[in-house]
Amino acid sequence: MAKQHLGELEELILLLIVMLEEESAYGLAIRRALKEHAARTVTIGAVHGTVNRLEKKGFVKSYLGGATDERGGRRKRLFTVTAHGKRVLQQSRDVKVSLWQQIPELALGNLRMT
Repeated sequence: MAKQHLGELEELILLLIVMLEEESAYGLAIRRALKEHAARTVTIGAVHGTVNRLEKKGFVKSYLGGATDERGGRRKRLFTVTAHGKRVLQQSRDVKVSLWQQIPELALGNLRMT
């Protein structure tokens, strides 16, 4: 499979889907988690567009949860990260850590990761 680019919002949403766990990773919960954990405010449309793109790339899969009374009988579209998505996240992390480790301490002061 060809290497596919992972944008910043895509990466954040993938990480949040992993963090939220299977029964909690749906559009509105992802949007709330973006605001809470990444200080990013995006529209629900941006979240849905991003998860659709991630699903098309094979990084996530979705399924419909059960209908609930609180949602007027509507079902939630829940997301899980695929094995391919997890590999892409790991590769992204590895590249960033490697780059941070190559930056001389004096170049960025105290910003260097250890």
